Amino acid sequence: MKLFRHGSSGDEKPGLVDASGGLRDLSGIVRDIAGPALAPDSLARLRMLDPETLPKLPPDVRLGPCVGGTRNVVAIGLNFADHAAETGSPIPAEPIIFNKAPSSLCGPNDAVILPKGSSCTDWEVELAVVIGRRASYVHANEALDYVAGACICNDVSERDWQMNRGPTWTKGKSAPTFGPLGPWLVTLDEIPDLKNLAMSLDVNGERRQTGSTATMIFDVPQLVAYTSHFMLLEPGDVITTGTPPGVGLGMKPPRYLKAGDEMVLRIERLGEQRQKVIAFDDWTAKVSAGEPTD
Repeated sequence: MKLFRHGSSGDEKPGLVDASGGLRDLSGIVRDIAGPALAPDSLARLRMLDPETLPKLPPDVRLGPCVGGTRNVVAIGLNFADHAAETGSPIPAEPIIFNKAPSSLCGPNDAVILPKGSSCTDWEVELAVVIGRRASYVHANEALDYVAGACICNDVSERDWQMNRGPTWTKGKSAPTFGPLGPWLVTLDEIPDLKNLAMSLDVNGERRQTGSTATMIFDVPQLVAYTSHFMLLEPGDVITTGTPPGVGLGMKPPRYLKAGDEMVLRIERLGEQRQKVIAFDDWTAKVSAGEPTD
């Protein structure tokens, strides 16, 4: 299944993609793509629905982040061998864990806002997984039983704040709109191999990132199991698993996002994201004028 959330920001409703790619409303069946709806038995019930019986949605409806009620966004750093090489970093002996603020999450096609004072905002296409049931001290060989599905995440990063404003990366990862998520939450039955998904990111039509989950150092089961030994993972929590090479930080000289840029992200079987970049002052002016900012 491909599940999604639609509607205005902060008031999203659940949806399901039908066999022809049409968008259907699920709000008469479940309250949200969140919490109990992510449990295996709930997903099994949704899988048995006939999508043709669900109300149609317009194809241009706004898509929100594909999961709601997220309490914890766990990110993994330097988890692709080829990305570690481009940054000149050694292969980590254990996963590097940091957090993104849940308030950084936004829809897959919402604008990315350059934070006030930012000069080094970067892009990162990533495979993310969403936890479907409470996970604590799980083993890698059972870890996927705790995953509701996978999606695309753009782990937008302010590199100066990440690298030069203290020992934690969270400050450079957590601004509003720094976590576009979706378009779909794709259940694992539609993904034969999480270890072999093609990934790409373009800026203004120019390919910047090309990669594959095949070069991940720690795979999804390892990451879910490892993280669950340090914190309790709840339904709706997100683990975003690292990025392939081609980030702006790794270019010589580095290249970063500027207002007016457009990013397009793709991961095999998971769909496509598209975001325009907006300067902080322009976004503030839109908000003050009551204009749409999505």
